[in-house]
Amino acid sequence: MKSVLSLSVISAMLMVTASSLAALYGDPPDETHPWQVHDMRRERPAVVTPGKQVGDAPADAVILFDGTDLSKWEADKREKGEPSKWRIVNGVLESVKGAGYIRTRDGFGDCQLHVEWSTPVKVEGNSQGRGNSGVFLMGIYEVQVLDCYNNDTYPDGQAGSVYGQNPPLVNVCRGPGEWQSYDIIFRQPRLQDGKLVRPGYLTVIQNGVVVQDHWVLEGPTGHMGRARLQAHAEKQPFKIQDHGNPVRFRNIWIRELPEPSDGGLKGPYTDPAAVQAKREETAAKVRQEAEAASDPIQKVQLLMESLAYEKRSAIQTRVEQMLNDYFAPLKDAGQDAVDAKKGQIMALRGSINYLTQKRIVPRDFGPKQTVDALVKQYKLDERR
Repeated sequence: MKSVLSLSVISAMLMVTASSLAALYGDPPDETHPWQVHDMRRERPAVVTPGKQVGDAPADAVILFDGTDLSKWEADKREKGEPSKWRIVNGVLESVKGAGYIRTRDGFGDCQLHVEWSTPVKVEGNSQGRGNSGVFLMGIYEVQVLDCYNNDTYPDGQAGSVYGQNPPLVNVCRGPGEWQSYDIIFRQPRLQDGKLVRPGYLTVIQNGVVVQDHWVLEGPTGHMGRARLQAHAEKQPFKIQDHGNPVRFRNIWIRELPEPSDGGLKGPYTDPAAVQAKREETAAKVRQEAEAASDPIQKVQLLMESLAYEKRSAIQTRVEQMLNDYFAPLKDAGQDAVDAKKGQIMALRGSINYLTQKRIVPRDFGPKQTVDALVKQYKLDERR
C-alpha cells in the first residue's frame, strides 16, 4: 500500500532539504535557546550501540558486575583495597550477613544505573526484616531493596522508595526469588557556598514501571531522621547494603551523565550569558563559512543566517547592500532572464521573509520590498 504525503508535509520536507533555506527554518534563537528549532548546526548526539536486549549494557556503560569477579568492588569502611566477603554464587553476587556494605572502587556522580536483584526464595521475617538491602547512589542516596510481595511495611521504606523520603508510586514487586530490575536516573544536588543552586533528582523504573518520577532529593537518605542537604564530593563510590539478608544481585552497570549545557548549576538553557556565548560562537562559525564561500548567493545566505544567532548592524548593512546589488539589474532584465534565476530569487526571498517575520531585521528592510516587487512584476509566485 502506497503512503500519500500531504502537500504541507512535502512542502516542509522541501524546505528542510533545500540547502539555501535549511538554515532559516524554525523559530530563531532567543535569550534561553542558543539554537533555532530544528537547527542543523546543533551538536549531534554521540552514537552509542545499545545492548541486544532491554537491560543489557550499552557500549558506553561501565560494567560493575557481570557475574565473573569483584575486581571493581571492595569492602566498605575498611582499608582501601581489602576484598569484600560478599560472594559470587553461579554468576550472582550475594550478600553475606555481617560482611558489611560493598562499594565500587571508583566514584560516580550523575548517572544512569541498571541493577537486577532478587530477595530470598525462602520467606523469613516481615516488614523491614524480609529481603532487605539497598542501592546507594554516591553512597548516600538510597533506593530501597526489600521483599514487598504481600509484606506490609512503612511506605517510605518499601522497595522502590527513596528511603525515608518518598514511597514508590506503586508496588510492582515480584514474588520472593524472582528477579527484579531497577533503572535509575540520578542527578545529585549542587550546592555553592552552602546554598542550593541545583536540586538533585531521582527517577526510578522498577520492572519496567515508573515508581519515582523525578523526585527532588531532600538530602542524604537515613533512618528515622529528616534529610538535610549537605555538600559533598562530585563523585563518590556506589554502594550496596548488607542488611543481614542474603539478597542477590546481577547485571550491574552504570553510565555517567554529562553536565547540562551551562555547567550544571541551573539546568540547560537557563543561563542567559551561556546562551549568548553559544549564539555568538555559532554566528562566528557561520560568518567564517560565508567568507570562504565562492558563490555570492551562498555567501549572502550564510550572512543572513548568522544574523539569526547574533545581530550585528555591520553584517545587516552588508547583507542589504549585497541583496540590492543582486536584485537591481533584474528589474529590467526581462522575463526569460529572470525566469532563469527564479530558484535563486525565491530562495533569497524565503530567507528575507524569515528575517523580517521573526523580527531579526526591521519589517521595512529594504530588500524585502525590492524582492516582493520583483516577484510581482514577473509573476514568479504564479504557476506558469
